[in-house]
Amino acid sequence: MDITMEQKKQYQKRVEQVCPQTNLLTGCLKAFVVGGLICVLGQMINTWIMNFGADRQLAATWTSISLIFLGSFLTGAGWYDNLGKFAGAGSIIPITGFANGIVSSAIEFKKEGFILGLGAKMFTIAGPVLVYGVLASAIVGLISYFVG
Repeated sequence: MDITMEQKKQYQKRVEQVCPQTNLLTGCLKAFVVGGLICVLGQMINTWIMNFGADRQLAATWTSISLIFLGSFLTGAGWYDNLGKFAGAGSIIPITGFANGIVSSAIEFKKEGFILGLGAKMFTIAGPVLVYGVLASAIVGLISYFVG
């Protein structure tokens, strides 16, 4: 079945009516500010931990753990979704967004049980990120090994 040019125009007109109008500059500013504030929070946590005598690597590990916990907790409390609606990519890019992705999937599928729901579906969002992240890091490691 061929779609006529008139049908395409009607469809485009309907899409423009239904889709929310966004301001690109405002969206970018919100993402920049919120993402930056999350990173500032991470730096504050890192500095605070280092003030207790931890070395950089230990402080970085505990900072990551703290940010993952905060992202998970805020998702479980239902607040991270509101932050995501406001900030867009500014809330998704940092490590807290990764935690949000895993916890959101877990919450969504928990009614299906611990094994087939929670255990099987929790990584539906995070799985591809993990696979391609590991693959990319292996490729970069090999390139670094052979070049350097």
